[in-house]
Amino acid sequence: MEYIVEKIGMSRTITVPSKPVTLLRVLDAKVCEVNENSAIVAYKSGKKMNKAIEGQQKKYSISSEFNRFVTLEVANSEAGDIDLTPLAEAKVIKATFTTKGRGFTGAMKRWNFSGGPAEHGHRFGRRTGSIGNAEWPGRVMKGKKMPGQYGNTQNSVKNEIISFDAENKIIAVVGSVSGANGSLGRVKVAK
Repeated sequence: MEYIVEKIGMSRTITVPSKPVTLLRVLDAKVCEVNENSAIVAYKSGKKMNKAIEGQQKKYSISSEFNRFVTLEVANSEAGDIDLTPLAEAKVIKATFTTKGRGFTGAMKRWNFSGGPAEHGHRFGRRTGSIGNAEWPGRVMKGKKMPGQYGNTQNSVKNEIISFDAENKIIAVVGSVSGANGSLGRVKVAK
């Protein structure tokens, strides 16, 4: 079963020894249409409305606060509020979020290169260094670790659930989850 969640942030348990935990809030969602293996789910997002979204809301006759639609695997057999009982019984979840985008970065930051010596008289510094080959093959090989776009990619991590607060719809999972605080992602029950 899948759910749309918002990353609240990180905290820790008060047990000894304490464990780092990430808090995820399950967003309010409505199941609009149930197919064989998946369902169309509407959820609340801070994004602007457009004609296409208004048409979807009219088609499924839901309120205007639900302004995003996505296809998920759900436990529901019919349209209505999303069923949270699988989360209460789950032990492990798979969280998929978009990592923080760091823009165009150099090779040292992107690939954890050590760089050159920091003494007087050198010109190496934070540069990549030599990237080419000899006369054969006479080109830079594909996949060479070079400066470029770093972050802003999808990342999935399996986490153990410590607790699930059904009233406030908050999941506490052991360890970290990719993405900035406040970012939206998906959570799938793995076990």
